[in-house]
Amino acid sequence: MTRTRRPALQPLSFALLLALGSSAWSQTAPPAEAPPQKAPTSPPAPASPPSRARSDAAPVKPDARLDRVEIQGTSRDDDQRRASTASKIIIGREEIERYGDSTIGEVLKRLPGVTTGGRPGRGGEIRMRGMGSGYTQILVNGERMPPGFSLDELPPEQIERIEVMRAPTAEFGARAIAGTINVVLREALQRRLNEVRVAAAFERDHVTPHLSWTRNDKLDDNGGAYNFTVNAMQHKRVDDIHSTSLTQLVDPQGNVTRQTLLTNLGHADDQRKSLNMTGRLQLRLDGGDTLAIQPFVMVNRGTSASQFNQDQTPALPTTDLDHIRYTDASTDGSSRAAMARLNLQWNKRIDEHSRLESRVGVGRMTMNSASHREEDNGLAFYRTQDDDTRSRDTSWSFSTKLTHQLDNEHNLVAGLEGEGTRRNQTRTCLQSYVEGSAGAPCVYLADFGDNVNASTRRFAAYAQDEWSLGKQWGFYAGLRWEGIKTESTSNLGPISNTSSVLTPLLHAVYKLDEKSKEQIRASLTRSYRAPNLNDIVGRLSISNRYACGDPTQPPCTTNTIDSPDRMGNPGLKPEMATGVEIGYEKYLSKGGLLSANFFYRRITDLIRSQAMLEPVPYSPVPRYVVRPRNIGDATTYGVELEAKFRLDEYLTDALPVNLRSNLSLFHSAVDGIQGPNNRLDQQPRYTANLGADYRLRTLPLTLGASLNYTPSNLLQQSNQVLADIDKKRVIDAFAMWTFSPAVALRVSASNLEPLSYGNGSLSITPGRIVTSESTGRSFTVWQVRLEMKV
Repeated sequence: MTRTRRPALQPLSFALLLALGSSAWSQTAPPAEAPPQKAPTSPPAPASPPSRARSDAAPVKPDARLDRVEIQGTSRDDDQRRASTASKIIIGREEIERYGDSTIGEVLKRLPGVTTGGRPGRGGEIRMRGMGSGYTQILVNGERMPPGFSLDELPPEQIERIEVMRAPTAEFGARAIAGTINVVLREALQRRLNEVRVAAAFERDHVTPHLSWTRNDKLDDNGGAYNFTVNAMQHKRVDDIHSTSLTQLVDPQGNVTRQTLLTNLGHADDQRKSLNMTGRLQLRLDGGDTLAIQPFVMVNRGTSASQFNQDQTPALPTTDLDHIRYTDASTDGSSRAAMARLNLQWNKRIDEHSRLESRVGVGRMTMNSASHREEDNGLAFYRTQDDDTRSRDTSWSFSTKLTHQLDNEHNLVAGLEGEGTRRNQTRTCLQSYVEGSAGAPCVYLADFGDNVNASTRRFAAYAQDEWSLGKQWGFYAGLRWEGIKTESTSNLGPISNTSSVLTPLLHAVYKLDEKSKEQIRASLTRSYRAPNLNDIVGRLSISNRYACGDPTQPPCTTNTIDSPDRMGNPGLKPEMATGVEIGYEKYLSKGGLLSANFFYRRITDLIRSQAMLEPVPYSPVPRYVVRPRNIGDATTYGVELEAKFRLDEYLTDALPVNLRSNLSLFHSAVDGIQGPNNRLDQQPRYTANLGADYRLRTLPLTLGASLNYTPSNLLQQSNQVLADIDKKRVIDAFAMWTFSPAVALRVSASNLEPLSYGNGSLSITPGRIVTSESTGRSFTVWQVRLEMKV
């Protein structure tokens, strides 16, 4: 009897479902995404030539036609994803290199539920589930990096793989309300490799040269190996920003009594040089033990120059609060940053079932910045301000983990962790209202916390058990305790903030068939978001528009909600979240994947930066101050759909094009803030991706393209402030010509068909309505890269 294939969840219909989910999405969101066909565990070998016929084989007729034979392998990345009890996505070298991206953010933006901040095509802050800063835990080799470090500083060439975990685990930590992204640097492999990559990127007539060298080799015949990767880059970026601010004064009846338009034209020129080096030396010791030494060095220098001109219509008298004190301003700045880290990892095999893994790390990061700002009113000098800030972060970390495998399929893990960071920050600020004068100290800043000494210490203990029940059930149970203490001394006095959390974590997977081709996942977790160092001890920053210390003005006047001062909040409490995940995965026979994942989070003690009118010690009148604040509770939920497959698997006459697509839908609501746009900070309604690539059969040429889309977003930040965030549509494409297995040339374009991008806000306070908008162009980045394996 012939068995009929079940038509329920075919990839093509699944992809069409993603594209046609609603009329709002059909014009912008692409259908479901399908990654390339699974790669074999070892590097794919070139097609072998036809083998010689055996002497006893039947002769082949001259006109006989040989059928095309394809050997399907399995992807190590998908195998790890399928074998994990907790929901996990693995991105390997093949996917990282596919489009020739210059930043990690550009790689990650194509994953289900991942968005990036900033302008299209330029990377930016990485967010999972559209949730804002601090909800996504970012790790490098399982460790948090010091404040000031950005993943965009890490070139993709230095990365071995990226692990994306949608729900927290005890081992990787529970500071992951949205999820965890762990970036694993290049490892010392037994396979020899000597690879050189030379690239040049072009944006707005500016050239960014890039050089990368990676060396892999054996150290000896006893299993020792090393890896060394160097990246050097020189970058230049020019932006033009157009901003407007309309201020309306209204009477108690809502009638407009006056309106003033402030127009701002800005121009910024940023240049940066960077050098990144990573290495890994792996030694095999007696008894099967291993010792790994991994240094990581990053150095960059930059210069910046910006100018802007503002014009007020109609011009207001000097006694008016909204009168602009200067019309032109220019700022020249320079910055230097250096980071060095050294990690030692020792793996000891205790017996056949137990092993101990210990890791120690130390590091230091220094950041220096200097700027000179000049202001004038178009006819006469107004003010200069010189700022010089020096920061030094010293960090340490340790962890030890014991793993024990029981005979009854239980895998027990217990561990201890500790880390600490100490920051020393000094600032010299001089300002002058007399042209040619050397300037005097910015007394308000110096009196209220300009220099900062702060430290953060974190300790954690955890235990987890992962086991199988039969051939179809897998379970995970974990418990983690974590305590954090932050202390600081400044001119404001001592500050101390202590918090601790206990987080239980449960995961389960059910395999609908014994070969794990279809499976259902579920998770019930507790996670949290701890205030970072800057949230707690952030130093005072006074609005330039309503500066204190102006001798032509009262000692310190009132400011407005759209031009607030900024300061940290020592009394912050951590956010806590209860989370649920339910997912379905279907692994296709030829390397494709279909998945659907639902998530839910209930958050308490939500942290959000809000401007509020409050008494301050540096002013005789209250001023608007932006601080991070615990404002109440919130709820968010959504669904992430993913499809990736090869087109000719389901359309017989189609080309073997690899398709990848995903669609993620989000919803959230913040208690205590008026709707309907009371969502979590910057969370969009949805994000969508569509990608395809194809290797020609007649030429050594591979072509590919992708579309990333995030719609515009209205966000009610508070009952007084409504923010408007522009849409992002990023089209990327690449072509790679493979001259030989050792030489390839790649041409790529990021952000084809660039859009203008901007943000706006509406602020309403008694008697005042302020509407502001800031927009600027985005640009296409072209890159040419030569890849050589020596």
